[in-house]
Amino acid sequence: MTQRTAFAWLALACAGVFLAPLCAVGEAPGKSQPIVLKAARLFDSVSGRLQEPGIVLVEGARIQAVGADTRIPDNAQVIELGDATLLPGFIDAHVHLSQEASDRWYEDWYSGVMRFPAEQALYGAHYAKATLEAGVTTVRDLGSADYVSLGLRNAIKAGMIPGPRMLVANFAIGATGGHADQDPVPPQRIAPLGPLQGVCNGPEECRAAVRYQIKFGADVIKFMPSGGVLSLSDPVAVPELTQEEMNAIVSEAHSWNRKVAAHCHGDRAAKMAITAGVDSIEHGTFLQDDTLQEMKAKHVYLVPTLFAGFWVGEKASTFPPVIADKARAVTTQMQRMFQRAVKIGVPIAMGTDAGVEPHGMNAREFSLMTDNGMTPAQALMAAMANGADLLGIADKTGTLQAGKYADIVAVVGNPLADISATRHPVLVMKEGIIYLGGKQQTGGISARP
Repeated sequence: MTQRTAFAWLALACAGVFLAPLCAVGEAPGKSQPIVLKAARLFDSVSGRLQEPGIVLVEGARIQAVGADTRIPDNAQVIELGDATLLPGFIDAHVHLSQEASDRWYEDWYSGVMRFPAEQALYGAHYAKATLEAGVTTVRDLGSADYVSLGLRNAIKAGMIPGPRMLVANFAIGATGGHADQDPVPPQRIAPLGPLQGVCNGPEECRAAVRYQIKFGADVIKFMPSGGVLSLSDPVAVPELTQEEMNAIVSEAHSWNRKVAAHCHGDRAAKMAITAGVDSIEHGTFLQDDTLQEMKAKHVYLVPTLFAGFWVGEKASTFPPVIADKARAVTTQMQRMFQRAVKIGVPIAMGTDAGVEPHGMNAREFSLMTDNGMTPAQALMAAMANGADLLGIADKTGTLQAGKYADIVAVVGNPLADISATRHPVLVMKEGIIYLGGKQQTGGISARP
């Protein structure tokens, strides 16, 4: 088709002959009917306290008013939820929506090699929907291949598929042979990776790796100071980058106004990452008390991913021996570290590492947090106000306040009395659109009246 022909077809479309939705892109929607959510109570994720009753007025994508004295417009759609609690939408600060492991490691590995990116993106769309329906309205996606998560982010933002708001890292950054590199497939069969795919050696290559991720749309930078569990060639706690390489990654990312998440199981690697100025430590399995104290002093967040640690421990016997040994070493130690972090007062944001375990089970993290020293209110705040602070979006979400996005979850009963209530939301709203419960249109894409 020539350029002139293409413009002619588009002109016909915009004249209303066909493809009318194409011309609607970017047009301002009409004024929507207000929605009022009523429940027995509402959780304030700033104070950690409940308010009774719970009333939230939503107009368009944002919250207009909160509290018992809210004036209800005559034309409002009122949704009565009864003995339920309204909560801010959950924020999961560590997921991988482009993938999902099973208890068949070798099968998963083969599928990861053989699946086309377009095919994998369809799986990702399924995982994104399951995550949203679990009450998670925002995620930080910390690593994917083939830009699948980037595509998911863009499709969700465009309203083409349902899913949580996504901040993506693209490729995680690390050294050759480290946790960000591929498994040791013979190089005659698969070409070695480089800075474009996040694999770097030396400060300048590491700076280039950061720039490549940002060039192709990364909202956040994720790098691998230490080894990982589900990889064949690297010890779990050993530093895999030099101090100079870590300094280069963090300083380059911060100069581009991107926050940095550091995958760290090992204590020594975490100390180096904190020295470099990282914003969060992911996992933190073997962190010592002096490192946790430093994180508290410097307001470096811990994203503990307890569910992932628990899951790989439960499934250890299904992994290759070298991975199974690492999984068994991590599972109990991660929970012990978390208990100490809570006592010390380290800032904590909820993250599940979903993709290691099945998507849509994110709220299991709350139970593991409360089993290991947090109060239910603290666990919820970790997935709300704290998560928004870590992600740099506290002006948009994380609390039920006028002017914020209408990201709202309702659960039956009182989650401060029974945290497991968070596992089964009865209503999920993101930016004023209801995706689960209430008045919902087919597909959950646009349920706004």
